[in-house]
Amino acid sequence: MTAIAHTITADAVAAGAAADAGPQWVNDLMDALGAPGAGLAIALENLFPPLPSEVILPMAGFAASSGRMSLLAVLLWTTAGSVIGALALYGVGALLGRDRTVAIAARLPLVKVSDIERTEAWFLRHGTKAVFFGRMIPIFRSLISVPAGVERMRLPVFLGLTTLGSAIWNTVFVLAGYLLGANWHQVTDIVSAYSKVVLIVAALAVVAFAGVRLLRRPQRGAGNCAPSHNTPAPAPAPAQHRTPPSS
Repeated sequence: MTAIAHTITADAVAAGAAADAGPQWVNDLMDALGAPGAGLAIALENLFPPLPSEVILPMAGFAASSGRMSLLAVLLWTTAGSVIGALALYGVGALLGRDRTVAIAARLPLVKVSDIERTEAWFLRHGTKAVFFGRMIPIFRSLISVPAGVERMRLPVFLGLTTLGSAIWNTVFVLAGYLLGANWHQVTDIVSAYSKVVLIVAALAVVAFAGVRLLRRPQRGAGNCAPSHNTPAPAPAPAQHRTPPSS
């Protein structure tokens, strides 16, 4: 009996430590609302990208493994939360519209209207892939909803791609937390490295863009050497007289 008691106590301590490893407000939401609380946390994560889904989702999987909620309910509610958050950002893009977005972006340093037009053309060609695969890239998984709204991507298409991409992303992390149990935080260690790589690549891309734009910027006074108007025009060539053929 003593050994069993020690085992139960050790499991409870491990579960408590695993729960404390995540944000307390997420634990409070899941304790108060169950699986809908996990969905609400994911909806907020979409609206505020710094909130890490790679922490929330494994936590929810661990909560399901410990019997606090159903695994199926966690998967359904977290996917619903992803769709609701993405739909809110889609609405922001739709309210801004193309003209306002172009006007705002054109005021940014080193950004030209031609850059915006090229980005718009790229999104029109590859927007469906961007929305689907973007759900699996940190930070961009939330932001990609805004240009989709600006370009007024057909809502059924947007919802379908968002649901599918989010379901894949959420299922991977929820199941990882479910299978790892009290060691769910190992998932966040791996994904945090992935997120850092994505952010570094994005930062390098921005720096490269700024560098190229600065190098291409025309220097003042260059190319303004127009030819002088006092230069005399060249004399016309003398007319050539043909000798008439002899009869």
